[in-house]
Amino acid sequence: QVQLVESGGGLVQAGGSLRLACAASGRTFSNNAMAWFRQAPGKEREFVLAINWNGGSTYTADSVKRRFTISRDHAKNTVYLQMNSLKPEDTAVYFCAAAGVAYFSGTYYSHLPLYHYWGQGTQVTVSS
Repeated sequence: QVQLVESGGGLVQAGGSLRLACAASGRTFSNNAMAWFRQAPGKEREFVLAINWNGGSTYTADSVKRRFTISRDHAKNTVYLQMNSLKPEDTAVYFCAAAGVAYFSGTYYSHLPLYHYWGQGTQVTVSS
C-alpha cells in the first residue's frame, strides 16, 4: 500500500519555526516531483512549494517566499518543509503530494490534478 505520511505539525507562536516531514512508503518516489499544499478552514487547497525529482528546481508560492523551503532526501524517501517566520495566516492543514511527473513545465506545479498521491495532512496552528 502506497502511503504518504506527514508529521511535525503543531502549535507555534508567530515568528516561530516548524519543520514538516513527509515519509513515503510502499514505493519509492525518487523519480517523482513532490509538493506541499495547505488548506485553511473554509478555503480551497492551495499550493505552497514543489520540488522536482532530483531537487534541482524548486517552486514557491509568493505568500511563503523567503520564509519556507522544501527539500528531499532520496535515501529516506522523505520530503521536508522548513517553515520560518510563521504568521497566523499560515494556519492550515498541510498536505504533501507526489506528482505523476519528474519535473514541471510552465506553472503546472500548482495544478492539483497533476498529483496522484496525497498524505492525510498535518495541522499547523500559528498563534498571534
